[in-house]
Amino acid sequence: MIEREDQEQGTPAEPTPDPEQAAVTPDAETTEQAVPAEPEATAPSEAAPAAEAPAPAPATEQVAPVTETPEPETAEPTAETAEPTAETVDTPAETVEPQPARPLAELAADARYSATGKRKTSVARVIIRPGSGQFELNGRSLEVYFPRRVHQAIVRQPLEIVGFADRVDVRARIHGGGISGQADAVRHGIAKALIDADPALRGELKRRQLLTRDPREKERRKAGLKKARKRPQFSKR
Repeated sequence: MIEREDQEQGTPAEPTPDPEQAAVTPDAETTEQAVPAEPEATAPSEAAPAAEAPAPAPATEQVAPVTETPEPETAEPTAETAEPTAETVDTPAETVEPQPARPLAELAADARYSATGKRKTSVARVIIRPGSGQFELNGRSLEVYFPRRVHQAIVRQPLEIVGFADRVDVRARIHGGGISGQADAVRHGIAKALIDADPALRGELKRRQLLTRDPREKERRKAGLKKARKRPQFSKR
């Protein structure tokens, strides 16, 4: 009866724990605590690579302009360097065209210069003196003694080089050898005589190799041979 009165009056009674509620309450707390814990752990892991990924992007952007900038710079100087090379090639061509001035000596009216020229077995004793460009070779004119124009040009070569073609007369005594050798011997003698008239002409004549005697000669025949080295045919029987 006392217990019923207490219940009717509303006296608080100690609640009895239910096994079902006790089992549910701890699971709900653990689930509530576990669920927010997972996104907190995963969130920083996902955010970290997202922040690290854009970091290398600006590095590549900086390298690209560095490689592009030197290309136009290197291309421009190559075109500039090619232009002066063409100019340097043109300048020497202009300097080669004009021929160097050759000194002309004033020869006395009674001057006489002599020299001896040789080629192969030909010997020419040459005398030059002021005149109008006449030739006397063994008492004959140049056109008569050397009918071929090639030989005439060979004889006149030293005089035309120094500019004395119409200023001196040439007289020569020639003997030995053939026509070609005699023409070279007269040219050699005239070149040597011009040096006596004007020593300043030596450089120009030396450069053209007109003062050097050509030592080439025909080899002599040997005994027992048909020519210098040609032998007769050998027969065993």
